Amino acid sequence: MLQRILSLLGWIGTALVFGAVAIRFVRPEWNQYASWGAWAGFALVVLYTLGQWREIVNYFRRRQARYGALATTGVLAALAIAVGVNYVASRQNKRWDLTANQQNSLSEQTVKVLQGLQGPVKFTVFDRQTEFDRFRNRLNEYAYYSRHVSVEYVDPDTRPVIAKEYEIQQYGTVVIDYMGKRERVTSDSEQDLTNGLIKALSTQERKVYFLQGHGEKEPNDTERDGYSALSGMLRRDNYMVERLVLAQQKEVPADATVVVIGGPTSDILPAELDMLRAYLGRAGKLMVLVDPPIGSAPKALPNVEALLKEWGVTLGNNVVVDVSGATNEPSIAVAATYPLHAITEQFATLTIYPVARTVEPVTGGTRTPTTIVETSRASWAESNFASLSTGVALDAEGGDKAGPVSVAVAVSAPAEAPTGTAAQPASTKASEPKPEARVVVFGDSDFATNAYAGVPGNPNLFANAVNWLAQQENLIAIRPKESADRRVTMTPRQQTMTFLASILLIPALVFAAGVFTWWRRR
Repeated sequence: MLQRILSLLGWIGTALVFGAVAIRFVRPEWNQYASWGAWAGFALVVLYTLGQWREIVNYFRRRQARYGALATTGVLAALAIAVGVNYVASRQNKRWDLTANQQNSLSEQTVKVLQGLQGPVKFTVFDRQTEFDRFRNRLNEYAYYSRHVSVEYVDPDTRPVIAKEYEIQQYGTVVIDYMGKRERVTSDSEQDLTNGLIKALSTQERKVYFLQGHGEKEPNDTERDGYSALSGMLRRDNYMVERLVLAQQKEVPADATVVVIGGPTSDILPAELDMLRAYLGRAGKLMVLVDPPIGSAPKALPNVEALLKEWGVTLGNNVVVDVSGATNEPSIAVAATYPLHAITEQFATLTIYPVARTVEPVTGGTRTPTTIVETSRASWAESNFASLSTGVALDAEGGDKAGPVSVAVAVSAPAEAPTGTAAQPASTKASEPKPEARVVVFGDSDFATNAYAGVPGNPNLFANAVNWLAQQENLIAIRPKESADRRVTMTPRQQTMTFLASILLIPALVFAAGVFTWWRRR
């Protein structure tokens, strides 16, 4: 009688388990009841199994049953190991990029931006379904580096309501939503996607003014001595770039995030000097690039030098000479050493400075300047300009300074209230940086021109300096790389030889080897 009851309970338990599984597929809204039924069925099956303990023990006393139990245990152990490995791997993901230019990896700048996200970011891709893959590989990397990133793919042809809601006008549009702010990108490149993300994250408009009127380099000039390449990079970092003729202003514009003096060939006026002092007193940010006093450069810029001395920076009356062999021209200095500073953190890329002067920090004042770029030991500061055309040699007794020498300096100080105005209030949010006045000085203005934009370190270092001045440290990093051109370029003769080798020579060798093998076997 007891065995009949246990058998009946076993069948009821089995029926409950299968019924619970069926409910999950047929009536998902009854999942709660399905869970209760599954647990009840499992309990009844266990009760039936315990009631059959004598039969189970007798069965396992047989030799074949023991062998079967061992085999089953091995299979279950292997299955458990496989499940455990996959469980760990799903939470400890690791990837390796073996491409020559690391094209499948995100740049350091993008990773920094993603890891600094404080809220959810949604990328919505609007394109044909057949084109989703060209976005998926890139955006999967974005989601890999930040749990705040989510991605949705929408075909505007099959889901026109959503496309109309987002006002989509063309295929290949990516909409980036962050905290109620929306940006659009019509490209799948990392540069454009990261630029759109930076714009979505930005809470205010930032402007970089390039001072004009003293022979400075033009920010929009596309010639080799212009700054148009750098201006484009700054715009991708969400800066507006404008020219500034300070002599026509009463003060530095209030919306100026950074002011750049790029290679002046004449001194600034005393009134302009006062405006720049007042600007720095209001937590202003200034970058100065001053060439050595040779060629068209003036022998001295007393007002510029006076302003820099107030900030603990001294311009050398010399030219940096580099005989390390990195270039064929000694007047082109190469730097690969960057003292510890926020601008050069994790920066290990060569930078080139054609015809540079030393920029030395002066200690002992109220401000503490820091060298950010040093040349090699095979360089020195040459004070005899005439020797540049006749042959250079280190002359310590003649005033030359042995390397390494400093060619760039950065300095910061707490904001001071200018005369006649109240002190600026402290930041109300703990996450906001405190207002500071910051100055960066380079002993060369040519390193940032279009002629040297192809040197990866030069534009990156300039942009890092601007971001540090703007107190945007999260953007200080190596920027996305352009895809390397992997095409093979051949001359007409090389093309002919390749054609003959692939169509005639290689098949002929294979045929000859076959004939030789047949002859030997014969």
